[in-house]
Amino acid sequence: MIVLLPTNKTNASPTLALLLLFACGTILAIVLAATLDLSQYSLYYPPLLETSPRPNPSTSSAKIPADSYIFPFPPTLGVMSRPKFSALANGLANNPLARHPPSLLRASALQMASSYPISPDTSDRVTPRSASLSSIGSRNSARSISRFSIRSTSQTSTSRQSFSAPRLTKRNTMSAVDISAIQEAMKLTSLDQHRGYSQDRFAEVKQTQPTEYMEESAAAGYQIIREPHWNKGLSFTPEERVAKNLTGLIPHTMESLETQSIRAMKMIQSRQTGIDKYLYLSNLKAQNIDLFYRLLMNNIRELMPLVYTPTIGDVCLQYSTLYTRPEALYISIKQRRSIKTMLRNWPCTNPEICVVTDGSRILGLGDLGVNGVGISFQIGKLSLYTAAAGISPDKTLPIVLDTGTDNESNLKDPLYLGLRQKRVPKSVQQEFMDEFMDAVKEVYPNMVVQFEDFESEKAFNYLDRYRNTHRCFNDDVQGTGAVVLGGYIGAVNLSGVPIDDQRLVFMGAGSAGVGVAKQLVEYYTKRGLSPSEARDRFWLVDTKGLVTKDRGDHLAEHKQYFARSDNHGQQFRTLEEVIEYVRPSALVGLAATFGIFTESTIRALKHSVDGGGPNRRPILFPLSNPLTKAECTFEQAIDWTDGSVIFASGSPFPSCSVVGPSGNEITYHPNQGNNVYIFPGLGLGAILAKATRITDEMVYTSASALANCLNADEIAKGLIYPRIERVREASVIIAREVMKAARREGVSTLPEELWNEWEEWGDVALTSYIRQNVYEPKSFNDANSSRL
Repeated sequence: MIVLLPTNKTNASPTLALLLLFACGTILAIVLAATLDLSQYSLYYPPLLETSPRPNPSTSSAKIPADSYIFPFPPTLGVMSRPKFSALANGLANNPLARHPPSLLRASALQMASSYPISPDTSDRVTPRSASLSSIGSRNSARSISRFSIRSTSQTSTSRQSFSAPRLTKRNTMSAVDISAIQEAMKLTSLDQHRGYSQDRFAEVKQTQPTEYMEESAAAGYQIIREPHWNKGLSFTPEERVAKNLTGLIPHTMESLETQSIRAMKMIQSRQTGIDKYLYLSNLKAQNIDLFYRLLMNNIRELMPLVYTPTIGDVCLQYSTLYTRPEALYISIKQRRSIKTMLRNWPCTNPEICVVTDGSRILGLGDLGVNGVGISFQIGKLSLYTAAAGISPDKTLPIVLDTGTDNESNLKDPLYLGLRQKRVPKSVQQEFMDEFMDAVKEVYPNMVVQFEDFESEKAFNYLDRYRNTHRCFNDDVQGTGAVVLGGYIGAVNLSGVPIDDQRLVFMGAGSAGVGVAKQLVEYYTKRGLSPSEARDRFWLVDTKGLVTKDRGDHLAEHKQYFARSDNHGQQFRTLEEVIEYVRPSALVGLAATFGIFTESTIRALKHSVDGGGPNRRPILFPLSNPLTKAECTFEQAIDWTDGSVIFASGSPFPSCSVVGPSGNEITYHPNQGNNVYIFPGLGLGAILAKATRITDEMVYTSASALANCLNADEIAKGLIYPRIERVREASVIIAREVMKAARREGVSTLPEELWNEWEEWGDVALTSYIRQNVYEPKSFNDANSSRL
């Protein structure tokens, strides 16, 4: 510090006082440096302020902190943290003497303060107490360079000139702040409408206004046209047009449902994407129920992929964006005390079957929350109950239970329609499910409940909890198991591998995998094996390898039934290792992982089957939905097994043609092991039998009946499932056999007189009864249509 002593004695005392005041202010600033933070200011010094040459940072051997400040002053004392430097600078700026002292004093003090480079690391610092003023002027340590440097070294000057006052300039105070993260957090906070509220108190909704619906007989004009269950489009007869005041409200043309279906198919074919085609179908259904189902029944092969897998998976992913109108019951856990009220609000009286989901495991897509309602829609599973089995559309009820979602994408989506919160604990979900099932039993005591796409642990838990007290079944567990069993029965007959040599490896040990395996165990027990002998034919593989009892991890309860204990301490971590160890005859995929059946895996399967004897064929079932989750494609399976594979998939694949050894073209036809072959007929049989519960025998019978539905042409083509165009015929046969099983199990509540008649006249009489009680969209015959 340079001190100028006055020469005028008369002015000595005031000058000395000013110097002392300046020194005190400087010391005070240093002391307060640790507590004051004025880091929003940076100091700018003119080049004239420097009194000695500045070291070149590029030639310095010292390691420069990335976020350090550089100042145009000679040698540094050490490192000073930002807060201390800011406080020091602030103290100097606010000191009375520092504002209007002789320029030399002011510059010297600021030079001393700035000789401490600024480091973001407050633990790496040298305080003023650890250095002397002499060391400030003698050290030649390198000064730090960073993005905060105000001036480059080329701008410095070493000439001693008059000093100008430094000035504080505002810098970007938010440069080190992640603005996007803050904005995202604020956005999520604004979306959470239940933050801060009590989560354990629920009031019951009290509706004071009863809902009154008009009877069809009293409706006329647009009341008819705008009600999809009453609207016939252009199929109204002249008499109906007069009686219902429709004259002039629709074109002066009569068309049958078949003709209108041709127009609708032309519109669908003009759409480019599956979602666009789905939206057209959804709009059509919202206008004319009969036309929608006639169109679906007449074109089931083309349209089933749109109303079910794979398109329904895309619909679920985008449901909150695609939403235009309600099509289901949305039961939130926030309104758990009002479940009965919500059930009674459904406009169609006495529904006979419902599909309920909580969206926790939709297809292979994971937790979709309320978006999973798309799977149970009346365009979805319930549309197939009508198209494939003839259950009346006004007797179906789609339901989604909203308990939150663990899907981060949904929680961040401002358009998401469900509760924007993590799923409540499973114990609370269980209580909620108990309340729902009790409400269903009270409000709709005869309704069959189908559980759909619940997460694995809950799927098994709910099925075991309610199967003996409610009319319910789980399609993922029992339906998938039954449809695979039906195909497996046919595949065993075609494979050439004796039952005694059959060994099955399952890739996937979730609810579907274990459910399928348990159904196949029953197939073997019915053929004389004990339960333990049958179970020993199955090896289940999950993401950690072969499921064994000594693997060292905690096995979910549903996996323990198939956990192996005969591995002698050896663990098999990959599917290839398991195939080499087991040498299976069949490989079933329910892992929801695309391409997990690699070429080496499938060739290893074929090799193990070929090793058992000549003319044997491997069984390969990649069953995961949608197509993007399929374990392999049909073309790959044909290629890697040289065409010998017996193939069935969950989603549809096209036929595959290859050139044979003699140059001729060979066409291979895939099988689709879709649950649509089982759940419509099973549900219809349970409804018509008025079954008090759905037994395991009824489920097994549905699979056995499916295996017996094949006709001569299908058998000749090597198919193990009926052609999809015959699904309605198959469903009638399955429903008939399920009704007979319900009678044998003692759970049918139909009048005894009916059973006496059917037992006297046999299947013809029972089949006739079923056909009389199914929905069939009707209009006048095409031959009678004419221009009016």
